Amino acid sequence: MSADQAAPSKSKGSKNRRKSRELALKALYRNRMNAGDVKQLRLDSLDDPDYFKADEAYFKQLLTGVLEQTEQIDAMIGQFIDRQLEELSPIEHAILRISGYELMFDVSIPYRVAINEGVELAKSYGGIDGHKYINGVLDKVAAQVRPHEFGQQLRK
Repeated sequence: MSADQAAPSKSKGSKNRRKSRELALKALYRNRMNAGDVKQLRLDSLDDPDYFKADEAYFKQLLTGVLEQTEQIDAMIGQFIDRQLEELSPIEHAILRISGYELMFDVSIPYRVAINEGVELAKSYGGIDGHKYINGVLDKVAAQVRPHEFGQQLRK
């Protein structure tokens, strides 16, 4: 279990953030292929069998946040990739946007968790060695946007 996932408890509020990231990935992929509004992307996600296993509030936060901050996220990741954004696979691009959002706009998520979750998404949904590419780009983003936290971990 990742540091970001709470141990199961008796309360209904304890849901899986990894599933939230997976749902956000699928919604962002659909958005890139079919261009839809946030409301429709959320409605479409209700059909996913994992929807009720996910942390719904976190899924909504991720999806809305990524879509609202797309320009800033893309500008940041664009500095650290070896090709044009349009040349990234839609899955890799969506993963970089999700993890980029967490690194840039959600400091409650430790940078190592944001990177690890992006790498795990890439292993599950991306190309053969896509996780290595995702890891390299996210390391550079983390060093840029969280230099204090990143530097502390390097000194340990």
